[in-house]
Amino acid sequence: MANIKSAMKRAKTSAERNAHNSAMKSAMRTAIKKVEAAVALNDSSSAKEALTVAVRKIDKAATKGLIHKNAAARHKSRLYKKVNSLNA
Repeated sequence: MANIKSAMKRAKTSAERNAHNSAMKSAMRTAIKKVEAAVALNDSSSAKEALTVAVRKIDKAATKGLIHKNAAARHKSRLYKKVNSLNA
């Protein structure tokens, strides 16, 4: 453990941010899995609802710097493709 006051604060802040970032990233992954599960069940209405939630979480993660903007675009593109394949 750090002895200097600023280093102690930095360690504490870093741990808090890490926990918050992990929770946000986990929530994003869960939202993506919900969309994929709805697509697997061929339930287009719940897939569309889950998609709006997932896209919002993906965009928020990209804005906060948890994932790269191109990774966010890739996730969204793949989800939209899966959901749109239900309608076709």
